[in-house]
Amino acid sequence: MKNLVERGHLLTEQVNPNSHNLDQLSSLELVELFNREDAQAIAAVAGAKTQLAQAINCTATALRHGGRLFYIGAGTSGRLGVLDAAECPPTFCTSPDLVQGIIAGGAGALVRSSEDLEDRAEDGDAAIAQRHITQLDVVVGITAGGTTPFVHGALQAARKRGATTVFIACVPVEQVSAEVDIDIRLLVGPEVLAGSTRLKAGTATKLALNILSTGVMVQLGKVYGNRMVDVAVTNQKLRDRALRILQNLTGLERELAGALLERSGNWVKLALLMHWTGLEPEEGDRLLTEHKGNLRAAVASSNHQQTIQ
Repeated sequence: MKNLVERGHLLTEQVNPNSHNLDQLSSLELVELFNREDAQAIAAVAGAKTQLAQAINCTATALRHGGRLFYIGAGTSGRLGVLDAAECPPTFCTSPDLVQGIIAGGAGALVRSSEDLEDRAEDGDAAIAQRHITQLDVVVGITAGGTTPFVHGALQAARKRGATTVFIACVPVEQVSAEVDIDIRLLVGPEVLAGSTRLKAGTATKLALNILSTGVMVQLGKVYGNRMVDVAVTNQKLRDRALRILQNLTGLERELAGALLERSGNWVKLALLMHWTGLEPEEGDRLLTEHKGNLRAAVASSNHQQTIQ
């Protein structure tokens, strides 16, 4: 990391001229101001679309070959990474080990401020060593202002281990540089409340992480069309969602969709494959494994084999 400006001059620390009278605005005026400024978060993500696509491709390739995805950050940035990682198992039925969030200060920092720990680069290094990160893995460092030593220490350690490294920051490269494989800059401008990067910077970061993790899961075959066919059926709401997916894609009545879901072991992807190909659960499971969980490829393969026969 190389800082080319004093911290007070970082883009994320500058004073926003559009909100100079923030404390004098009515509630409606506050909402209108925030709404106008938040539009910059969407534009910032659009400005980084090429780098985000690169990150999706690299991460999907890494995960196909046995790697893992790690988010690492401090404060708001760390909490956003942990949140995105925590949402992958229920959304895409992934192992909790596949996508992991690391925050300076550990789990306690999710609910209690421990921002003082972000200044310890050696802790970031130790976090990488503790998780035995290798060249198969992808490490995404998240730091709105770009200068967090904990994140830079982790990224440097990850690079030494051969991991793919990604940097997400809300300041331009000219202000803070980083030696990483993919450099994502979300330039949202100064915050409505000066220096409070949980606002526009946090919103843009959440958008970027949504795109990254969802894009990766799409490429890994966790999605069919725009349905979560790898949804984990762990409660009534998710069972209802699974049944609606089955009904929508197969045309079955709810009772028959429920019976199909039970035969598949509550696995929507397998249930769909069984319905479309006539395979038994064991055969369908084997075919999905052969195609690394990609339902579309498994269906195409089965139909091709039936045509040949």
